[in-house]
Amino acid sequence: MDSVWRERRVPGEAEIFVAWQEGSSERTLLALHGGPDWDHSYLRDPLERLDRRLLLPDLRGCGRSERVREYHPDDVVRDLVRVLDAFGVERADVLGHSYGGMLAQRFAISHPERVRSLIVSGSSVLPVPPDAFAGWAERDAVLARQEDPWRRQDLSPEECVRAEAFAAAPANIWRAGAMPGYLRRLEEVRFGAEWVRPFLAGTLASPRLPDAAGRIAALGIPVLLLHGRQDMTFPVGLVEPTLELIPRARAVVLEEAGHMLHVDDPDGYLAALREWLTGAAFEDGLEAGRAGAV
Repeated sequence: MDSVWRERRVPGEAEIFVAWQEGSSERTLLALHGGPDWDHSYLRDPLERLDRRLLLPDLRGCGRSERVREYHPDDVVRDLVRVLDAFGVERADVLGHSYGGMLAQRFAISHPERVRSLIVSGSSVLPVPPDAFAGWAERDAVLARQEDPWRRQDLSPEECVRAEAFAAAPANIWRAGAMPGYLRRLEEVRFGAEWVRPFLAGTLASPRLPDAAGRIAALGIPVLLLHGRQDMTFPVGLVEPTLELIPRARAVVLEEAGHMLHVDDPDGYLAALREWLTGAAFEDGLEAGRAGAV
């Protein structure tokens, strides 16, 4: 189907910009971007090919959403409740990519009654250990070549965030053929620096809640772990132990995909989402299992 994106601003303490799209399904997918100083736009493709209502907000302080004086993950959770209320959505499937994946978990734990299922995409439920990537020589070489714009004196914080996104592209994209399209996608992102300021000052609270895996398991929330095997930000090695901790979790690992798995393998990404969202994963109450190889 042809995608038709609409725009809406949800009023409140911080006005939240939402790009949204209708579908023939009554169900809603709420998708949260990462960064966090990016916007939603890099997630539009291939999500726009799903035949269901899509809600893609810019987090407060990001993209076209309102800037505020202080930032905390709990404020984002409250924003998301307002967004669902504004669209008349009682329960949604909630997808979060990267930093957005941790915010999605926080939202699910805080408001499980609003979450039909949780999709953790290119992120992790478990904290990343310091030695998670030990021995991965290719990753070491990629990061060694990556320029650090924060060492430059001629760039504003906003310019640094943007420059860092482009510099990190080789670490985020695995397939060479996907790189040109990804760079064009980055050109469209409205980068900011609202969240990075408190992060650099050491005052930004972590989006992770203590024992997230145990709390999600206790709530019985169905979880899809959607991951690229070549992810250089969140290690694929955390997928298996997460499955062991959350009985109602399944996983799909895309072999030839990195951190931006929806860009590296959009067809595999969509296939996994469609299987999950169309209800196959919810038959008979969702027994533990895997929708793909881990």
